[in-house]
Amino acid sequence: MEYKEFTGKTVAEAIKTGLAELGLTEETADIQVLEEGKRKLFGSIKARVAIAPIEAEEEEETAEEAVETEEAEAALETTESGEETDGERAVAFLQGLFEILEIEAETTLVSEGDKIEINVAAANTTAIIGKRGAMLDAIQTLAGAVANTGRDDYKRVVVDCENYREAREATLQRLAEGLAAKAIRLEKKIKLEPMNPYERRIIHAALSSYEGVKTESEGKEPNRFVVIVPDNVSDPDAPAIPARSERSDRRGGNDRRYGRGGRDNRGGRGGRNDRGYKKPFRGNRPAGGSGESSGTTMKKSSDFFGTFLGNSKDL
Repeated sequence: MEYKEFTGKTVAEAIKTGLAELGLTEETADIQVLEEGKRKLFGSIKARVAIAPIEAEEEEETAEEAVETEEAEAALETTESGEETDGERAVAFLQGLFEILEIEAETTLVSEGDKIEINVAAANTTAIIGKRGAMLDAIQTLAGAVANTGRDDYKRVVVDCENYREAREATLQRLAEGLAAKAIRLEKKIKLEPMNPYERRIIHAALSSYEGVKTESEGKEPNRFVVIVPDNVSDPDAPAIPARSERSDRRGGNDRRYGRGGRDNRGGRGGRNDRGYKKPFRGNRPAGGSGESSGTTMKKSSDFFGTFLGNSKDL
């Protein structure tokens, strides 16, 4: 076989260009990936593939295709015999679950081959998806348990609602790239919020070819999270900073309501204490006894709110 090399921004683009030029399909071509495209801070490296046509005698059915064919035939025989397939059983279970939960939803079996795909349509998608897909993941886990009941090998079950999973994947990819650039700019490690294994895999995959960073997973389930580590990290032993700073951090650590410089802690003569009323000025008593106050400085209070702070230059 004579191979011809093609390039593109991504491997998929290079393959598409090569197949179109040679007039081949993926089934009739032998494809070798020479180099995967990489994104860099400035510019990018193109992907390279080599493609050659497969000879007629080499066009044989692969083991994976044979397994898929057998599964499809078995599913067809099961349907014709009047018994429910694994996917149909999972769909029936979810429909009954939604009735119990009093959620108006329509469950559809999209495909059933190497994996079972189920789509749920509902007027109130929030009730199906939940916060960051937590409800949808729980529904998918239940559907997977029902579909794999009595099976020797596990079949993956994917439950989606209004194309949520594809949209979520795109959001996580954008988030990963943005945080990777931030980690390089700050020269610090950045940790994301805890995610399920599926979403962590999306982050790892999105940054696998990103120039200048690597990713790690830390913590224990269900609080396991991804850490983005830039190659130029200034202090490798320093803890990772959170992807989203807390509110107090955005204020620079200075709560305007309390503490030094806060509105409710106004120092100086006659300053207000934490209860809001004006505190009278008192001088220090002489060191030797109980005479009149000298009237030079204010007596310190044990209460932090209302303590005279004095001149900041002396601190």
